[in-house]
Amino acid sequence: MSYQETLDFLFSQLPMYQRSGQAAYKADLVNTLALDKYFGHPHRTFRTIHVAGTNGKGSVSHLLASILQAAGYRTGLYTSPHLVDFRERIKIDGRMISEEDVVHFTDHHRGLIERVAPSFFEMTVAMAFDYFARKEVDVAVVEVGMGGRLDSTNIITPDLSVITNIGLDHTMFLGDSLRSIAGEKAGIIKPGVPVVVGRYQEEIEDVFRDKAKKQRAPIYFARDLAVLKSVREQPEYQEVTVEAKFGSGIYRLPLLGSYQQENFGTVLAALNILNQSWYELKPESVMKGVADVVKNTGLQGRWQKLSDHPLMICDTGHNADGISGVVKQLEQTRKEKLHIVWGMVNDKDVMSVMKLLPRDANYYFTQAAIPRAMDATLLAAAGYEAGLKGEIHPNVSEAVKNAKKNAGDNDLIFIGGSTFVVADALEK
Repeated sequence: MSYQETLDFLFSQLPMYQRSGQAAYKADLVNTLALDKYFGHPHRTFRTIHVAGTNGKGSVSHLLASILQAAGYRTGLYTSPHLVDFRERIKIDGRMISEEDVVHFTDHHRGLIERVAPSFFEMTVAMAFDYFARKEVDVAVVEVGMGGRLDSTNIITPDLSVITNIGLDHTMFLGDSLRSIAGEKAGIIKPGVPVVVGRYQEEIEDVFRDKAKKQRAPIYFARDLAVLKSVREQPEYQEVTVEAKFGSGIYRLPLLGSYQQENFGTVLAALNILNQSWYELKPESVMKGVADVVKNTGLQGRWQKLSDHPLMICDTGHNADGISGVVKQLEQTRKEKLHIVWGMVNDKDVMSVMKLLPRDANYYFTQAAIPRAMDATLLAAAGYEAGLKGEIHPNVSEAVKNAKKNAGDNDLIFIGGSTFVVADALEK
């Protein structure tokens, strides 16, 4: 098969949550364990760092991978979902898995895939761990897909577990309260393995402490390990001054958006723990890894600038917690008028998110090219109910085209609401 034929097979044969939603979700590790046994437990051949959380886990994972890469470690990175190319999910030292490797894996193990009938995510995790083992990485940063306890990545025993924060998302699977969701995320805490919690949330602190105590796992909160003393916003980066036992200094953080400051604090806290174990991290490697994170890892979709005149920004924030951070950043960004290209998936709490959005913007309601996308007409109706007004467009390309036509040079166009809206905008 060609690479495109391979992708067509994988997308059509394996249920994919990002596209299909609930029908693709597997609430157990049966298939994952079967695949892991078949491949000879590849994850046991390299070190791992496990990253969970409602928001920020992608940015934290990319930052950690970039820093480890800068420190000289051969570093694997597993993340999801992808934006433009499936291969974004599996990288070593910032380089995506080759098309040939994807084709070979699928061809060679097609019988297993058809026999076990794993979900798309289960198969991708198996592919990643097999690839990392064959390519002999020193360490892999592994991002949780959803939740933690029953996520396919949760078969690893990492050197460190990281939980960024807890917000309401995927409530049909993880529960409809912060405590229930925290319990699922805490499922990545392993016996004796230290865990860093990024955001201190008093109402769920005991959930993490109780789980860590049962697992005899040392637990740390980021605010106790690294303090961001000051931040100066620059056009292309944030200048962040940090005070910590390890990692004090002034950093150039090229990830824009004030919400990235919390993610950066989580990363520095994680480094304080890693530096006490097997990892040899030097301050200059950390600073270089932070400054070069986009170049080193290819991170996209986090307050990413697409043009200057008009200023056009995209961001993958897609739940109430993430959108709150985006709205705050929109308020802080200089502009004459605000234009928002907006689409969501149909299994989110749409009204809760809509009520957070600015009412003084011109909206371009649209839908991504996936089955889960909420119909643009229904989305617009929900927007009108929340006091938002705008146009309806059948696809992201048309919405962006019309936003650009209506925007002045000093206006701001924001593209978001769903990872897949951002993906469609980047793919053109």
